[in-house]
Amino acid sequence: MKRVPAVLALAIASAFGAQAQAAQTTKYLILAENGKQTGEQVVERGDDGLTKVRFIYKDNGRGPELSEEFRLAADGTMTSYAVKGSSTFGSVVDERFTRQGSQASWKSTTEQGSKSVDGAALYVPLNSSFEVTSASITALAAAGGQLPLLPSGTLSQRKLDEVQVASADGKTQTVQLLAQTGLGLSPQFYWATTGDKPRLFAVVVPGAFTAVEEGWQASGKLLAERQQKAEDQMLVELAAKLQHPLPGLTVVRNARVFDSEKAVLGAASDVYVLRGRITAVLPAGSPVRGAVAEIDAAGRVLLPGLFDMHGHVGRWEGGLNLAAGVTTVRDMGNDNAKMQQILDGTAAGRLLSPQVVPAGFLEGESPYSANSGFVIKNLEQAKNAIDWYTEHGYPQLKIYNSFPKAILKETVAYAHQRGLRVSGHIPAGLRAQDALDAGYDEIQHINQVMLNFLVTPTTETRTLERFILPSEKVAGLDFDSAAVQKFIATLKKKQTVIDPTLATFAFLKQKDGEMNEPFAPIAKHMPPDVQRGFHVGTMKIADEATLQRYRKSYAKMVEFVGRLHRAGVPIVAGTDELAGFTLQAELEMLVKAGLKPAEALQIATRNGARYTRTSHERGSVTPGKLADLVLVDGDPTQHIGDVRKVAAVITRGYLIYPQEVDQALGIQPFVAAAPQLKALEAVSSNIAASGNEAALQRISAGARQRD
Repeated sequence: MKRVPAVLALAIASAFGAQAQAAQTTKYLILAENGKQTGEQVVERGDDGLTKVRFIYKDNGRGPELSEEFRLAADGTMTSYAVKGSSTFGSVVDERFTRQGSQASWKSTTEQGSKSVDGAALYVPLNSSFEVTSASITALAAAGGQLPLLPSGTLSQRKLDEVQVASADGKTQTVQLLAQTGLGLSPQFYWATTGDKPRLFAVVVPGAFTAVEEGWQASGKLLAERQQKAEDQMLVELAAKLQHPLPGLTVVRNARVFDSEKAVLGAASDVYVLRGRITAVLPAGSPVRGAVAEIDAAGRVLLPGLFDMHGHVGRWEGGLNLAAGVTTVRDMGNDNAKMQQILDGTAAGRLLSPQVVPAGFLEGESPYSANSGFVIKNLEQAKNAIDWYTEHGYPQLKIYNSFPKAILKETVAYAHQRGLRVSGHIPAGLRAQDALDAGYDEIQHINQVMLNFLVTPTTETRTLERFILPSEKVAGLDFDSAAVQKFIATLKKKQTVIDPTLATFAFLKQKDGEMNEPFAPIAKHMPPDVQRGFHVGTMKIADEATLQRYRKSYAKMVEFVGRLHRAGVPIVAGTDELAGFTLQAELEMLVKAGLKPAEALQIATRNGARYTRTSHERGSVTPGKLADLVLVDGDPTQHIGDVRKVAAVITRGYLIYPQEVDQALGIQPFVAAAPQLKALEAVSSNIAASGNEAALQRISAGARQRD
C-alpha cells in the first residue's frame, strides 16, 4: 500500500472529525405553566446509529433523572435499549432490552422476561424519557399507525390536527398533533414534525408543563390551545356516549339505603329522582305516582355518592371516578386556568366527570417549589391569591411545603377572614403543632402528621426526606408517650381534620418487583401495561433490613389513623393516586386501621360533605339533596371490598354504567350485570304543551286564564 501523505492524512482526519461532530443534537426544554424551567431532555443521535439521551425533570422537590442509549432497526423499532438513573421518588432505574432476530428479552430491577416476536414490535420501558415516544412516532408512521407492543398490547396512533409554528429566530415549520392509544387508561397526545419520518416536537401537559424543542418555546401557547380544542371534541364524544340522561321522574325501586348519619343499612326503599335531585324516599313497594322510568335495584345497597377528598383532577380521569362510585372530588391543587375549564365543562355536561370542589393551592418561591396555583414571596401576594380564590368560589385553601413560615399565621388568619377553610402540608422548618397554632383546619397526608415527632428546624422536608424520615423512624415511635398523646388531644380539641391518604403511602414499603398492596384486588382487571406499573417500586430501599423497617413504619401509620378515629379526631378519605380505585383502597385501609366498614363508608360520605361544606346538598340519601346515588352489589357495610362492585351510578341527572366505562377504558368490568332503566306507562298525554300560546289567545278573545 502506498503511504498517505501527511497533509492528506490530516485532511481525511479533519473530515471524519467534522462528520462526527455533525451528529445531530436536539434539546428539549421542560417549562412549567408559569414559565419556570423544570427540566430538559438532550438527545444525541450519533453517526453509528446510537442515540443517547439525558433527561431530568424536577418539580415539588422530586423527579426522575435518566440516561438512555438505544439503537433502532430499519423499521424504527428498538433492537437495543438501556436506561440508568433514578425515578421520581429516588428508586434505582436500571433496565435493558435487546432483540436479536425474533427473540426479544428484557430485564430491570422490577421484572425480567423474554418473548419470541414475528415482525415489528415496540418495547415499552418501565421508566423512560420522551425520546422513546419520539421513536414510536416514527415507527408507527411507517407501519400505518399501529404496532404490537412488548411485553404485550397494541399501540395505535392517529393525526388530530396540524399547525404552523415559528421559532425565536424566524424559522417556521408545520407540526402535527397525534393521539396514541393503547398505553395507560387515556389517550396520550404528542406534537410531532411532519414528513416521511416524523419525530417528537413537543409534549403539552396542560396545567403541568410543556416540553418543546429549544428555540420554539413561544409556540407552547398555540399548541396548548389547539390541543385543548382537539381533546375537547374527544371528551364531548366520550361524555355523550357514557352519560345517559334520566328522562323525567325516575324511581329506583327496592334499594337498601345506607344511612350515612347513623352508619347503618336501612330497610328497602324506593328513591325518586327528578332533575338531578331526590324528591322522595318511600318504603319499597309504595304506589308509584307519575314516574316515567324505573330502575329495579333488586335489593342492592344504595350509597350516597362517595367523596374523594384528595384529588388532582384531570379531564380524562372522570370516568374512573364515576365507575368507582365517586361523585364528588375535592381537588387539592391544580393549575388555576385548567381547574376553571374543568368546572365549566362539568357544569355544562361536556365532561364525563364527578362534581369538583376546588381547594386553592398556595406555594412559596424556592428551588423546591411546586408550580401549581399561586407561587408567592410575601404576605401581600398571599392575600391577593386568597382574594382570587374567594372570588372564584373556592371554599378552601391548601398551603404547601415552601410557603414562607414567617407569614403563615397572618395568611391563615386572612383566609379565615375571607371565609376559607385552611389546610395543607407543613411548611419547611415547622412541625404540625406549629400549623395547628397558626390556625390550620386540616392536615394532608399521614407523613406530614408523623413528621411532627421527627423533624428539627433544619430538616429539609421539601425533598424526599419527607418520605424517607417517616419510613425510617415511625417504627420506633411510642404512640403512648406523653408527646404523642398530647398531640392527639390537641387534634381532638381543635377538631382538626386529618386527610391521611393511607393507600397512596403504601408505596413507602413496596419492594420493587412486588405488587403495590392497594392495587392487588384490581390488577387482573387492568390493561397489561397498567398491571406492570403496579409492580414498580418508587422508594430506594437498600436492603432487607430497610424494607422490614419501612414496612413496620407504614403499619404503625395505619394504626395511628385508627387511634385518631377512636379518639374523636375527624378523618376524611382521600387518595392523591389513581382515580377511583385508590378511594376504594383507602376505605380498606381505614378498616385495616380498626374502623368498621360502615364507619369507613360514613367517612367517605357524610364527612366528605361536611368538610367540603356541601352537607346541604350531598352526603346522604335525603329528599331535596342532589341525586348522587351509587348502587352496589354485595354489602360493603359488612365487607368493605364489595365497594368495588358498583353496578350503576346516578349523578348530575345522568345514569352511568361502570361496565360501559370500564370497557371504554380497556378495563375488565367488576360486575356481570347492571340494573337497566325501564320506561313506565305515562299517566297523562305523552305530548307536552307545545307553547303555541298565540293561537290560544286568538280563540279566547284576549282573555287571560284565571283559576
